[in-house]
Amino acid sequence: MATSSKAKKKTVRLASGRKRARQDVKLNAANTALRSKFRTVIKNVQKAVTAGDKSKAADLFKTAQAVIDSVADKGIFHKNKAARHKSRLSAKIKALAA
Repeated sequence: MATSSKAKKKTVRLASGRKRARQDVKLNAANTALRSKFRTVIKNVQKAVTAGDKSKAADLFKTAQAVIDSVADKGIFHKNKAARHKSRLSAKIKALAA
């Protein structure tokens, strides 16, 4: 994936195109931040599961669910991907009890 500094940008002549380019930069930054937050909350739950701390994992999972759902609602990830992640994390937490 090429970064903005490496890729040669073609200059846009129309004002609407320049505005679209400015908006795309902001949108890309927001989406990147949300995608990063999504990954972080999942990793936090997985670390708690690996450590064997069921109560901490359950608490982290509750906060992770909200983040996962919000990312799916915004269209950054498909709703089925969000459901798959929540299901797998939930199954890991339930397996700790056994």
